[in-house]
Amino acid sequence: MSREVLAGLVGKSVRWVKAVERGEIQQPKLPMLLTLAEALKVRDIAELTGGRALPVTMFHGPGHPALPAVRDAINAVVVPIGDGPPPLGHLRARLDAAWRARHAAPDHRTVLGALLPDLIRDARRAVRAYEGADRRRALALLAGVYNLAQFFLAYQPASDLLWRVAERGIMAAEESEDPSAFAGAVWLAVQAHRDVNDFDAAEGVNRQGLELLEPHIGTATTELRALWGALHHEAAYTAARAGQRGTAWGWWERADEIARRLPSGFYEPMTSFSRVVMGAHAVTVAVEARQGGEARRQATRFADAAIPSQPRKGRHLIEVARAWQLAGDGHATLGALNDAFAAAPETIRYNGFAKRMTLELAEGPSNLRRAARDLADRIGVLV
Repeated sequence: MSREVLAGLVGKSVRWVKAVERGEIQQPKLPMLLTLAEALKVRDIAELTGGRALPVTMFHGPGHPALPAVRDAINAVVVPIGDGPPPLGHLRARLDAAWRARHAAPDHRTVLGALLPDLIRDARRAVRAYEGADRRRALALLAGVYNLAQFFLAYQPASDLLWRVAERGIMAAEESEDPSAFAGAVWLAVQAHRDVNDFDAAEGVNRQGLELLEPHIGTATTELRALWGALHHEAAYTAARAGQRGTAWGWWERADEIARRLPSGFYEPMTSFSRVVMGAHAVTVAVEARQGGEARRQATRFADAAIPSQPRKGRHLIEVARAWQLAGDGHATLGALNDAFAAAPETIRYNGFAKRMTLELAEGPSNLRRAARDLADRIGVLV
């Protein structure tokens, strides 16, 4: 990773990174060490500082109580067919209901944790039992279930499972020959690569996905057009993370154009791609591109975006908080974090950006400490 990329990921200058590497400045404080550890994917802060072991998981918290049951369902080698496979229409209805429940729930991981084990087992049973066109339908459903599982596993101490379901989702989607299933699996694969800072792989997977989907867009359903737009935004997000501002906004503009052609009330359930989400995406692109003034402008404009999903609204408010932090406004940062907690408590509890901002505020200006420490207590951050 270049100094330029690392500096952008942690919100510092290239000169600062160089000074840290050379020991020319005092060792960064804990919030910045956590930021560096996450950017560099270091599991133990002692790898950066020396001294006794200090696992990063101390600050990220344990996995969700339902994680073992989900892990067992994913890792099962054989899933018996039993009394016969579930009807595909019923399985489709259960998957759709699970997405609706996720969007409606402030604590969406708890909801998904209760639903996923049976959904995973039944979708795998269906793939084993059906043949021909029905098997391809079952494979598309299995890919959708694996996609849903990634939303449960994200930001938990389960990176092995996350990569396993991402790869299985791609394989099931390819075999299903369903363009929408494939687009959704690619969308999540791009995120998985980007989250480990492999921007080249993320960009490559994204580009290949767009190339393979392009022949289908002329006759695409609304769902597929939305997934097509979501992949354009992912290209914008990756470019912003890599410090390519002009490229990032170019991709965002193309995604926005696609969104404007969707029906006004349409909301794609997995990617959240829609007209209303493009404002939230603009905040994220500005923040990731480290454009303080633009991030503040977009946060002011879209802080109250009417996103019809509790966890996605919570995530957006965390991005708004990041914009205000970039602008140096502690009061607005804390306000946005409190709003995120009100919208989706589990979203903020599992979000590393939110935890780091809360920790910094809890150790920051005296007029914000008490309120920040109250929030820290509610989201499980050690202060």
